[in-house]
Amino acid sequence: MIVGLGVDVCDVARIRRALEGRAGARFQTRVFTAAEQAYCEARRRGRFASYAARFAFAAKEAAMKALGTGWAQGVGWRDFEVVRAHGAPPRLVLHGRAAALARRRGMARWLLALTHTGESALASVVVEDGVSAAGGAVPQTRRAAGGGSGPRPPRGRR
Repeated sequence: MIVGLGVDVCDVARIRRALEGRAGARFQTRVFTAAEQAYCEARRRGRFASYAARFAFAAKEAAMKALGTGWAQGVGWRDFEVVRAHGAPPRLVLHGRAAALARRRGMARWLLALTHTGESALASVVVEDGVSAAGGAVPQTRRAAGGGSGPRPPRGRR
């Protein structure tokens, strides 16, 4: 069963200004894990869109909204980490206070979908409870796992 939902959109230029500004290094360290920084910096020309979509206000704020805390209750930016194995869709890993709150609230399965253009980035987070996730009642599909958009199967008449 769905127990949390969060969506956020982020302006790529805003993240670029934050990263290139006087406090850019401090912002980068405060918001992003070392692995997230390494991933984004490897993108070279597309690094600002990567920071915006994967790691900045889009994915992390969407996750905070899905958890139901926003920035409150001791939850911080680095409590949420976007990780991606080669060839796999990105996934969300919770740490610290966010992980503890999620466990206490029965929030077991975190699904993440990301997209971006040169100007904006959007993240959507859906959280399922432990019953649905453990019972196998919710099939793992490419679309549900945040694998992005693709052709949809034709819909029949109703």
